[in-house]
Amino acid sequence: QIMENSTYSSDLSSTTMNYSELSPGFFEIFDQLAPQISIIDRVISPIFYIIGLTANPITTKIWLSRKMRKNNSSAIYVGVLSIVHTIFLLLHIIQELNYAWGVSSYTRMSVMCEVFNMAIFVPQYYAPLLVLAFTVERYIAVNHPFVKERFCTVKRAILVSIGLLIFSLQIASLQTYIWRYHPEEGMCYPPYEVENFEKIWTLTTELILFMFVPVCVLVVNILVIKEIRRITYQSALPHQTRGCGGHTSTITLLSVSFYLICTLLPASIVFALQGVIKPGQTADMETMAADPVWKRYLQYMTIRKIVEELCLSNYSCYFFIYYITGESFRKEVRKLCCWKFFKSEKDKNTVTSKSEYTLVTTDNANIIKSDKGRNYAANRPEYIMITKDNTNKHENSTAM
Repeated sequence: QIMENSTYSSDLSSTTMNYSELSPGFFEIFDQLAPQISIIDRVISPIFYIIGLTANPITTKIWLSRKMRKNNSSAIYVGVLSIVHTIFLLLHIIQELNYAWGVSSYTRMSVMCEVFNMAIFVPQYYAPLLVLAFTVERYIAVNHPFVKERFCTVKRAILVSIGLLIFSLQIASLQTYIWRYHPEEGMCYPPYEVENFEKIWTLTTELILFMFVPVCVLVVNILVIKEIRRITYQSALPHQTRGCGGHTSTITLLSVSFYLICTLLPASIVFALQGVIKPGQTADMETMAADPVWKRYLQYMTIRKIVEELCLSNYSCYFFIYYITGESFRKEVRKLCCWKFFKSEKDKNTVTSKSEYTLVTTDNANIIKSDKGRNYAANRPEYIMITKDNTNKHENSTAM
């Protein structure tokens, strides 16, 4: 996750290395003194991969369909977010092969070292910015409904998404300067001359994007909730949120925002502690197992790995939020999964009766009908119900 690309200074190496590029000695220490770290990576991560790589494409197809995105700017943000999550999971698999399983990939190739570390940061920067974008849009729709027609449009959502992507690419491009491939060692890590810059840059960007942005999302959500509570009993609420929300309900977007906060803020806190909690001196396994410094470090790494997996769920589980909170999304999922074939016979008959009959007028309508002695005017068109095979099924009274 976001912290697997963070750097560590340890006594095991004279250079600052990516956590996923730790020396074989470090893997041996983890395997013997804290095997739960590798188990978490090798068991839980694949589960999220399966969920995310199955659910995210379905989510993308639904939200970016013509029906869902028509006059619904929020669907653009949510659909793009699903694409970003899918890309990140694919890149994360490559990183996990290198870290959790020891399968060298991008770490032993020139150029790939720099390009991969840039690529894996882009979706991590881009995703929280997208959540912030549709959170602000929801705030405009609910709290300032008179300007929603100006700011909450599909075209503007597309432009904002493109702008945020360019911004994320620009920030992530500095990773190509930070990371270097070292052919003499066959490893990928920041060189000594950029160590200080790397620490400052990483700390600044990750605290802003993974702590400040979620806090902003939280503040905006609180303002939205307060406004919703204020107008709960007013009939203007559906009208106010209609232009921006469309098929995406406010509760769906609020749920996504809060889920982002719950997953990213703990990661930011754990990341801030990495400069305080460091490994001890290397020695034999029995000595390190009894060393309180190593004990504290391994406990920290275990907690950190759990938090990383929690963050990974942020890229895999939004489908369930959409399905639980969004009625329109549920309907589209059922259509996509052909659940319509499991409708009850009563539902089928209802649909058939509505679709087979058409209301038409006839020309030979010079008929006078009476009801309890009262005559209706003549020469008014007569309405009849006909089926698709043009056979009369029912004759109504003359039009009023």
